[in-house]
Amino acid sequence: MVRWRSGTVLALRRSWRGASELTVRTGDGEVRALAYPDLVGRPEVGDRVLLNVGALVMGLGTGGYALVVAIPDRLPPDPADAGTDRDAGHLVKARYTPLQPILLGVDEEASPHRDTMVAADSLDGMPVVTADLHSALPAVLAGIHADRPAARVAYVMLDGGALPAWFSRTLDGLAGTLAGTVTTGQSFGGTLEASTVHTGLLAARHVLGADVAIVAQGPGNLGTGTPWGFSGVAVGEAINAVAVLGGHPIGSVRFSSGDGRARHQGISHHSLTAYGKVALAPADLVLPAGLPATPPSLPPHRVVEVPTDGLEAALRASPVPLSTMGRSYDQDPWYFLAAAAAGRHAGTCIR
Repeated sequence: MVRWRSGTVLALRRSWRGASELTVRTGDGEVRALAYPDLVGRPEVGDRVLLNVGALVMGLGTGGYALVVAIPDRLPPDPADAGTDRDAGHLVKARYTPLQPILLGVDEEASPHRDTMVAADSLDGMPVVTADLHSALPAVLAGIHADRPAARVAYVMLDGGALPAWFSRTLDGLAGTLAGTVTTGQSFGGTLEASTVHTGLLAARHVLGADVAIVAQGPGNLGTGTPWGFSGVAVGEAINAVAVLGGHPIGSVRFSSGDGRARHQGISHHSLTAYGKVALAPADLVLPAGLPATPPSLPPHRVVEVPTDGLEAALRASPVPLSTMGRSYDQDPWYFLAAAAAGRHAGTCIR
């Protein structure tokens, strides 16, 4: 459950869109903490803060921060657009947790996009790349833009990892490169808010005007080491959603030559399970040419081999650092090449 601490802000460190990093002194010593100003207010040096230190104590790589739960002696004012009615939105996310935000959904009555979303019922063949991990996002994007630099690409964020899109420094670094982010399910903090993957995909196409969408969870990945116990299984359901909406589903295959865990060496069991057992609609499963693995046979999907010429250069030119599970491009090149190849293939499918 929650491990609570009280502390005092000693220093303000780096910040990015939606997040502020702090140094906080607690009874256990100094800790690195993270605050989301839109939820708790903007911390200042000297503030007393209440912290959840569970992930930090457990040594979790992605979530290794103490998280600011409240600045109790200096509460932020109510949002300027908050009222007693639903004009400001009534989409509740992280529902029934103490920090649940109430947001305006892209398809709500008060949304300026309401009419567009009511009329939207198809993706019109838009290619949609699904990926297991958030770290694939910049690599898929690099693959798309390697051959189609003008393509409008939207990110549809699932809620299997971090719920606040603000946690992602990758998204902050891709500002201006992506057409926008749609946060779906319990995730929040995107350019647009959607209650389901289906409405998120439709918003990417019809509100953000995307030529291609990328679907993946936020930073972090829940996994228990069992065949079904991992949050990335949701990409199989995303394939089904894309197909139902008349899109072109494209699966980015998770491949690693650097992961020390047997279940992720070569083609990860995450991809084999999500695409081979959960995705019922046919999709293009993309492999980069020269991949040191036997292409899987996963009916009803079609395995597509894509050339990698120029992809390394595109990946190295990424505006954000490439890293997966702490490994860089040089430490695990096939992981990033596989994701970029899926992006390249999606670029060829733009109508």
